[in-house]
Amino acid sequence: MQALPHRIIRALVFSAAGALLLLVSSQSAFAATQLTFNPTSLRFGEVVIGSQTTLTATMTNSGTAAITISTMNVSSAAYTVSQISLPLTLDPGESASFNVSFSPVSTRVSNGNVSFNGSSGRLNLYGWGAASQSVFPNPASLAFGEVSSGGTASAYVTVTNATSHSTTISQNSISSQFATSGLTLPLTLAAGQSFTFQITFSPTSVGPVLGVFEGRSSNSALIVGVPLSGTGSAAGQLTVSPPSINFGNVNDGTTASQSGTMTASGASVTVSSVTSNNGVFGFTGVQLPVTIGAGQNVGYTATFTPQNSGSASGAFTFTSNASGSSPSQSLSGTGVAQHQVSLAWDASTSPVVGYNVYRGVKSGGPYSKLNSALDPSTSYVDGSVASAQTYYYVTTAVDSGGMESGYSNQVKAVIP
Repeated sequence: MQALPHRIIRALVFSAAGALLLLVSSQSAFAATQLTFNPTSLRFGEVVIGSQTTLTATMTNSGTAAITISTMNVSSAAYTVSQISLPLTLDPGESASFNVSFSPVSTRVSNGNVSFNGSSGRLNLYGWGAASQSVFPNPASLAFGEVSSGGTASAYVTVTNATSHSTTISQNSISSQFATSGLTLPLTLAAGQSFTFQITFSPTSVGPVLGVFEGRSSNSALIVGVPLSGTGSAAGQLTVSPPSINFGNVNDGTTASQSGTMTASGASVTVSSVTSNNGVFGFTGVQLPVTIGAGQNVGYTATFTPQNSGSASGAFTFTSNASGSSPSQSLSGTGVAQHQVSLAWDASTSPVVGYNVYRGVKSGGPYSKLNSALDPSTSYVDGSVASAQTYYYVTTAVDSGGMESGYSNQVKAVIP
């Protein structure tokens, strides 16, 4: 008779506090079944005697016909099943959830299973009874939630030695797409001592990811473990509007501003930095990094501060966790020399308290007064002139009684 195909199952068992305690190896024959389970097994890990830990599982009819579940068997008295009522009929694709509780009564391995309809569906259970916790992590497990594929999320874990003697973590391992930061080995923890380090999740694909961090002694004995989970989600898209900004003519040394908008689509996007390849163009109005929700936008301000006359060009580059290449925004503007006209006149031969300055664009007027208050000096600088224009200036004198003289002689100024 031809032997049935088989497989090796290696199960890593975690404590209620996250400690990974046992490596179990067994062989089982493949069995065709309509029932599948999520997760594929329940791992309770280390649970203190007298306490209880409850986990939830979901069974799904993965076949093409309806199935009626009429019987259930729990192989170990340390486990109890709740939140399910039999008989239960599941149509193709239909699911049902139930709870399994682990209540150890002795300091030993208490592995078992829950089977439905005989052997047509079986969920394996793994647990370990402990008199007290030893080295344990806080939190006991890390669930990073949804993280954009190509992005990174991080969380801190504190491990504490709850024993009465020192413990040394000499080596560690962590599942793919997870990483540690700030953990230097060997790490020796005195009795009661704690240490905090960081674990990051950087998904490389879309979908759920399960993993584990393991800390071991020099002889590879497991000291502490942290179950890890997260889901890689589709990366969002980032667009920038308008695609280009032209500031036009701007006087040298002054600043012109225009508005822009960053928009996220598909999923949220975090913009970490915006760089300009020309120092005369600046980015302001929003504090970075900034996270933009899917379908949302964030406004900002682009500035142009020319230092010299002539045309200038540049670009903003937006760095984010969005998919695809980093978007950019082209920038342009022209610096214009800022002209001014300096005026000076002879003091009045009569007693006066000040002078008014007038300007016109036609010889002989009409003129408009430039100064808002009397100028007590005999000079004035007009900085509000435009290029390629001709201006005509006159002054008047005002005495203490407010009497204003007639216009002085007219002077002409031609602006290049």
